[in-house]
Amino acid sequence: MIQPQKLKAFMGLKWDPFLPDVPVHALHTDDLVSQFTWKVEQLVLDGGFALISGDPGTGKSVVLRQLSTSLAQVPELCVRVLTRPQNRLRDFYREMGNIFGVEIQPSNRYGGFHRLREQWVSQIHNCMFRPVLLIDESQEVPEEVLNEIRLLGSADLDARCILAVVFAGDKRFLSQLKQPSLLPLESRIRTRLHLDARSPDSMRAILTRAITEAGNPELLTQGVIRALAEQSLGNPRAMMTMAHELLSHAVMREQQQVDENLFFEVFRAGSRKKKGG
Repeated sequence: MIQPQKLKAFMGLKWDPFLPDVPVHALHTDDLVSQFTWKVEQLVLDGGFALISGDPGTGKSVVLRQLSTSLAQVPELCVRVLTRPQNRLRDFYREMGNIFGVEIQPSNRYGGFHRLREQWVSQIHNCMFRPVLLIDESQEVPEEVLNEIRLLGSADLDARCILAVVFAGDKRFLSQLKQPSLLPLESRIRTRLHLDARSPDSMRAILTRAITEAGNPELLTQGVIRALAEQSLGNPRAMMTMAHELLSHAVMREQQQVDENLFFEVFRAGSRKKKGG
């Protein structure tokens, strides 16, 4: 573990720029993410579904964090996160009651269904905004729960939506939505963001922003930034994992900058270990 005091005193960093919990304002964004965020902000006026998809490590959860922070700036808007997507219906209603502050008896889903909808309608009446539900790892959500979410948000014979939902999931979720029983949900997704493998330029921009916001834009040499961007094959999570390993070695050696020599030493040594093992 890298000690925070070493990061600050020796490396000139305010935080570890390569861990997932960096401040949201320090995260890199691009035009596609900005456009998607704008579209979701419009979605809260009418309700409905949005989807972020992509392979593991491409930044779906990062976009959800940025989206959550952006939506939280809207006065009176209610934004909630479903933390256990794998729940079956009984526990799903228990969590929905907790996060929306509604008393629900798990054995009485009928009552829970109506209490949630009554609260959402009241919120819409008071502030005009639909409540927002963010669901990460959506590929883990059971089919019965996905259909329940769709029905929860539908009102007036499907003429009005009283909830805005943003799903984030990998290709398993996309496949799941193609099942006949989930086509009614899939057809209602109004805005989508698919995260492909990033270009080398985008990967370099992500790294540059990370170290600059953390307080030390010279932490990585340009050669190391290029090498990390190329070796991680367009996957930001893989790149940050490699960068964190380099930072750990630099701190251990009291080396204030990660240069090409350290890069080749660390990853050549790791390659030799894998071959030997």
